[in-house]
Amino acid sequence: MSEHNDDLKPLAIEGKLPLKPVGIENLKEANPQHMPPHRYLHPWFARRPTPASRLAILASVLPADTGSDELLELMQVGPESGIEGNISKYVEEKKSSEDDRSGTLQEHYGYPRPFTRSPTPDEVEDLHRTLRERWNGKVPTVFDPTAGGGVIPFEALRYGLPTTANELNPVPTLILKVMLEYAPKAGSLKQEVDKWASEIDQTAESQLEEFFPSVRPNQTPSHYPCTYTVDCPECGCDIPLVKKWWLRKSSASKGIAAKPTVTDTGTISYECVTLPDDITKEEFNPQDGPHSTGGAECLNCGVVMESDKIRSRFHDEEFDYEIYGVKYTKEGGGSGFRAPTQEDQEAMESASERVTSDFELHSLLTTERYIGDEDRAGPYGVREWRDAFSPRQLVSHAEYLNAFEEVQPKIQKEYDEETAEAILTLLALVSSKAVDRNIRFAPYDTGKGYPANAVGGKHFTLQWSFVDNNLSSGDQCYSDMIDRVVSSYEDLVSYVEHIDDPEITVLNEDATSLSIDDESIQAIVIDPPYYDSIIYSEMSDVFYVWLKEYLGEVYPGLFDSDLSNKDDEAVANITEFEDIAGGSTSKRELANQDYEEKMSNIFSELNRTLESGGVMTVMFTHKETDAWDTLTMSLINSGFTITSTHPITSEMPQRTDTRSGGSAETTLLLTGRKPHEERDPESAIPTLWSDVEADTRAAAKEAARDLLESGVSLTKTDVIISAFGPTLRVYADAYPVVDDQDEEVPPRKALETAREAVTQILVDEYLEGMDVDNLDDVTEWYILCWLVHEAETFSYDDGRQLGLGIGVDIDEIKRSTKTWRKSRGDISLRGHDGRVQNINEKPEDRSSRLPVDPDDLSFPRSLDAVHAAMHVYDKRGETETIEWLRERNFDSDSQFKATLKALLQVLPHNHEDWELARDLAVGRTSDVLDLDFSPSVFAESGDDTMQTELSEHKN
Repeated sequence: MSEHNDDLKPLAIEGKLPLKPVGIENLKEANPQHMPPHRYLHPWFARRPTPASRLAILASVLPADTGSDELLELMQVGPESGIEGNISKYVEEKKSSEDDRSGTLQEHYGYPRPFTRSPTPDEVEDLHRTLRERWNGKVPTVFDPTAGGGVIPFEALRYGLPTTANELNPVPTLILKVMLEYAPKAGSLKQEVDKWASEIDQTAESQLEEFFPSVRPNQTPSHYPCTYTVDCPECGCDIPLVKKWWLRKSSASKGIAAKPTVTDTGTISYECVTLPDDITKEEFNPQDGPHSTGGAECLNCGVVMESDKIRSRFHDEEFDYEIYGVKYTKEGGGSGFRAPTQEDQEAMESASERVTSDFELHSLLTTERYIGDEDRAGPYGVREWRDAFSPRQLVSHAEYLNAFEEVQPKIQKEYDEETAEAILTLLALVSSKAVDRNIRFAPYDTGKGYPANAVGGKHFTLQWSFVDNNLSSGDQCYSDMIDRVVSSYEDLVSYVEHIDDPEITVLNEDATSLSIDDESIQAIVIDPPYYDSIIYSEMSDVFYVWLKEYLGEVYPGLFDSDLSNKDDEAVANITEFEDIAGGSTSKRELANQDYEEKMSNIFSELNRTLESGGVMTVMFTHKETDAWDTLTMSLINSGFTITSTHPITSEMPQRTDTRSGGSAETTLLLTGRKPHEERDPESAIPTLWSDVEADTRAAAKEAARDLLESGVSLTKTDVIISAFGPTLRVYADAYPVVDDQDEEVPPRKALETAREAVTQILVDEYLEGMDVDNLDDVTEWYILCWLVHEAETFSYDDGRQLGLGIGVDIDEIKRSTKTWRKSRGDISLRGHDGRVQNINEKPEDRSSRLPVDPDDLSFPRSLDAVHAAMHVYDKRGETETIEWLRERNFDSDSQFKATLKALLQVLPHNHEDWELARDLAVGRTSDVLDLDFSPSVFAESGDDTMQTELSEHKN
């Protein structure tokens, strides 16, 4: 703790924490087979793991002398008895032998996962006694000002702590009310919700029966895989816009598919075939649908309609809906697939007629959609929210809404106000949840035979294969979702039954202007919005517009606006600045400034609500330097003093832009205190950056080495991020920091220094002692990008920072070297095929846009030389490559050999370039190159498509 904070009574979070066992528990919780119940209640976009949340809460309020075992026992980590030594060691030993277990995880560890266990009444009473001693006779109030999916406040509630949760967005506000108000106060509602849900389901089913005809006895259609057709401009035949014909895919050549045939009338008929029983993949390949990135090929005449023409057709509503398969449930159980019939087509057309003829349906969801930066459906004419649904999807949702409205007055008459609200809210959440898989944005999951969720990709995309769900039958039907929501709610109720008369406040306010008294909060635990990672308001609109229809009258004021609040949301949303950007300021810069200002205002407001000596712990999982720079300055400018930082393994990667595999993400717990006396920034004595820089490097390197030696499986990017915490602590203690020109040095400078220092640690650790500094700058940058990010695509800012550290301006090299390209604002690294001209073409026919000519006798960069060698090997084979290498003296070129060796160590094993590099290194060309490798370089990486994890490199 810095010297000007000696008057602050220390807390547990400012000492040593049991980070590794808590990280292990976080990973156990991420098991998709059994997630915490709040995840099934309703979709939301970011939820912290229970163990990490408990640690942040408890360590932020308990005194500094709280031991690790005491913390872990309170967190319900570890068996109740029968262990030798401390709990941390026990958990770590169990983790090391986890893969060799014979039973379940619970049997192996000897205790259930913490999210299933609440503290006992005695434990709560003892905890409160300790807290009263620490907090001057009172149990501290825990406040989460951006509560989202509600994990942090719910865990505070489970420990009987007075809890306040705030959310700007009405959708998570409803989730918070269910978790924090209805679960502890209304209690079990299974019987009541089941009763009314059954009535809703029966009413809606009777109204929808004609739109889901059972054309065969004992078969009820449950899912209609659908696509679109457009007229061929050449022959007039229907062109289905399917990319793959699979209905249910078991393997690459096994499964059920729809086989199309062009009829005499220019339409398409379909046959349901089973591979390989009915037909082989050689005879009909379901992978080869007519639609691809470039356009769609007519099955009749072969003319290709280009993508921009298709988009134009959709924008002008010149397309038709097409069923290409039907999944059905069998009486007595089971399911199957069949080809669509004329009755199926007529039922879909009937739904379309209903939408246009029914006045209420015709005016339902006419709200204009917010078309943000991540929206990919607007250009296809999806301008109103009703456009996001096929006619039958819209009719289905409307009938369930009508059935809900029929039972609403009965429920309000039969129960007290709070119970009625709880029942209605749970019923509404079920229908809102059903929207996520019955919408044109939900992709058809051919591995499961039903739709995936629409918001999983964190953007809205019109799917070329989607599903009309029969919400009364099969997987993902209404009754199925009722069971999940009710089961989730009942579990939540059971977790807080031991808490009598909970002190709970749920707010729906802007976190920059809260209706909370000055200095009335003791502890704030916050998982803030992450820059531009997710534009929550835009993504939540798909639920907001339906919940407004369901609950607008139940919660007066909550759904007053047409869409969720975009103006006050603390995210870097560039769409909000499209009309005012220009000149020297881009919309990205304006969005960043807006985010920084809002976060500073939020932290200032939180400082106001926090009592003197109070604590704020920020849980932050973000990889971009800009976000950390903003966070740190916002904290310092708001009057907080950073007193501790802790990296903790938080979860398996779940985002769609994150690789799958065994590595985890890191959350930093960054703790700030509110001093008893307000600091005067004007009187602070500046510290020279030259005096801080060495301490910054040392802190970053020490943090990286500690992690590498810990055995925790982390990505290399997360090793860098984990070093940010200690770096920021050094910076904050020295703040304000200035250079030798007396100009203020921002936190980003310290973070850039930390990134450089840790990158060198990673090079030393994983590139077999290679000195990449001896390579040319572009080659070094390219290798470091693969080493650090372990992926082809990553943040532009991260790539730029790596470049700055070695003197490379990545924007200057982009066009001339073609080493990378922009991909939706990110960097995407190019392999040899995107850089080398085709040696099999005449020189005059080769693409001049590709910078590497394989006929050259010398190359400006060793990366160019290695990529050219890969190309020659791929196109001409081993014998010619040997001559090519010798002709250019690469058999004695240390730079060439070092680059090839480095690429073998950093490229993913499923990458074409890695396979070519391997062939160069171990084939007959190896006699020429004479490279020396450790066996681990060629080790199989198993099912994981990326690099071997850090822990697997350790002995």
